[in-house]
Amino acid sequence: MPRDAAPSEALLKDIFGFDAFRPGQGEIVEAVARGDNVLAIMPTGGGKSLCFQLPALMRSGVTVVISPLIALMRDQVRGLREAGVCAGALTSGNTQEETDEVWDNLHNGTLKLLYLAPERLANSGTQRMLSQAGISMIAVDEAHCVSQWGHDFRPDYLRIGELRRALDVPLAAFTATADHETQVEIVTRLFDGQSPQTFLRGFDRPNIHLAFQPKDSPRKQILNFAAARRGQSGIVYCGTRARTETLSRALSDDGHTACFYHGGMQAEDRRSVEGRFAREDGLIVVATVAFGMGVDKPDIRWVAHSDLPKSIEAYYQEIGRAGRDGAPAETLTLYGPDDIRLRRSQIDEGLAPPERRDADHGRLNALLGLAEAQGCRRQVLLGYFGEEAEACSNCDLCDAPPELFDGTEAVRKALSAALRTDESFGAGHLIDILLGADTDKIRARGHKSLSTYGIGKDLSKGQWQAVFRQMMGHDLMRPDAERHGALVMTEEARPILRGEQTIQLRKDVVAKGGDRRPAVKMMVNDEDAPLLSALKAKRRALAEAARAPAYVIFPDKTLIEMAEGRPSNLDQMARISGVGAKKLERYGTAFLEVITGAVEALHPTRRKLAGSDAGGLYDALMEAQVQLARGEDGTGKYLSCNHTTLAKIAKMRPSSLSALEAVQGVGAQKAERFGPAFLDVLSSTD
Repeated sequence: MPRDAAPSEALLKDIFGFDAFRPGQGEIVEAVARGDNVLAIMPTGGGKSLCFQLPALMRSGVTVVISPLIALMRDQVRGLREAGVCAGALTSGNTQEETDEVWDNLHNGTLKLLYLAPERLANSGTQRMLSQAGISMIAVDEAHCVSQWGHDFRPDYLRIGELRRALDVPLAAFTATADHETQVEIVTRLFDGQSPQTFLRGFDRPNIHLAFQPKDSPRKQILNFAAARRGQSGIVYCGTRARTETLSRALSDDGHTACFYHGGMQAEDRRSVEGRFAREDGLIVVATVAFGMGVDKPDIRWVAHSDLPKSIEAYYQEIGRAGRDGAPAETLTLYGPDDIRLRRSQIDEGLAPPERRDADHGRLNALLGLAEAQGCRRQVLLGYFGEEAEACSNCDLCDAPPELFDGTEAVRKALSAALRTDESFGAGHLIDILLGADTDKIRARGHKSLSTYGIGKDLSKGQWQAVFRQMMGHDLMRPDAERHGALVMTEEARPILRGEQTIQLRKDVVAKGGDRRPAVKMMVNDEDAPLLSALKAKRRALAEAARAPAYVIFPDKTLIEMAEGRPSNLDQMARISGVGAKKLERYGTAFLEVITGAVEALHPTRRKLAGSDAGGLYDALMEAQVQLARGEDGTGKYLSCNHTTLAKIAKMRPSSLSALEAVQGVGAQKAERFGPAFLDVLSSTD
């Protein structure tokens, strides 16, 4: 398909309000706009959506976007329409008026992006409709959903390859989470095994602070973390539906605005929570992983896990919902031996084939290695994805390096206790044996006679719990589902048991009760904070009036730049990142009033030139015209060019009297009066 004339950089500024691409975006945009088949793996918050939205405007025809959740589609469509782009979605959540508008725009040729849920591809009429709609490209968001063994598998994603063949158009697939195995599956199922142009744009999210804590009164730990970030939007992920409800109540009782979300709720209730989270500042959603890919809110300031995620990919995707606007964001993940036991049993009791179970254990091991890391967490996380990094100075272990000790002897004692009881017991009973406890179970089993009985009195019960947790984290022991969760030794433990290897363990430092509430990284300094609050209040009022999410008006990052830069006119406002031409026209004056207290009225024609070189030329031409309106001596007949004509002159920049006279609205008489002065203005800026 031919490309339209507008270059990507011009559209990037005029439509989306950005002066430059983020690293890696530009070449992806160019490849997609050329019509190449593309697979792009980019970190969450790296600007994936723009990489298919912008090419859709550069190409003729309609781009169909396959996206997994209605809320995600509606938010993206709303954002595009706010920026002046004709976009629409056909979903089960549409009103009849919305659906009619999409069809009208399709038929009259103005629609540029059409969003569809993958389930709609099962409808026999959909492919027929698309074949007649002038589709020039398919974009697939969250492409990892095509992986049958992935945590977000959507069966209808398997129909996308068939759609690509039927329409015979290029396809661009985007995801933030795809290991090598998933990448192979994407290529096989979406591109028929023919290698697309692949872009791997790194996994680092340097604005996100990483932190883990062993569980110790987890409800208190979550409440403390939220209390230090009061008033900020956040997500708390929980392992069970029941826990989402109890923790949501606890947060509400502690004075937060909080609600819960899980797959057992009615669809209408889930949509209500999604809508509130999109619109309200400072709302906390306590959720299972059902609250996932539909989260398109860029100013989530923190994500906490009250339970260990299922894999390192799941962890990366879930924390990636924080700080998508690039501003500072924070995370906290709690974990304990019960989490490890649960995740192991879920893998072992699942229906996946043996090779898949082994791979899932490997992914969990990688996450446990991150949890029990002894150095920079970001180095460990990026290392899993094949990237090298310097120590980040933005994780808890860089903030306060852990104290280590030689844990070899303790590990050998623990392994011996397990082996001498035929690997038939969990950590609790083994710790009782090591401490020499006098329990009914020890007496009944005759375990006082074991050589390991009482040999661990040099450590406390809490310290032994940390040792066993770290042993599971290092995959030295695993709970065996067939033995009701009893701990069994792995092959990795044998060299330590035989004295052939040593192991370093961490001394746990767990925050008790209210002992530690980490300081929040402020978004702006104290001087600019009141203005930022006022700008947010204006944004909230405009969003409520438009019944739209606040970030669709402007994201936090744009408001922060306004508060720090304090633009005093629309030309300066147009240079703020995220303020495109349409949003400047719609909202520029309202936000300037907040910043300056009053705004000089601009003619609509001049307002459209705000932020461009033509705007300054227009002002200079207007000033020259005012001085010569009645001739050089001030006694001649009044003459003037209208606003539209001055704008044309500013844009076209004629370099001679004849060229100036040819501009529509000028003519010979006005060229004679204003020509020399106008040409002086135009030449002074060359």
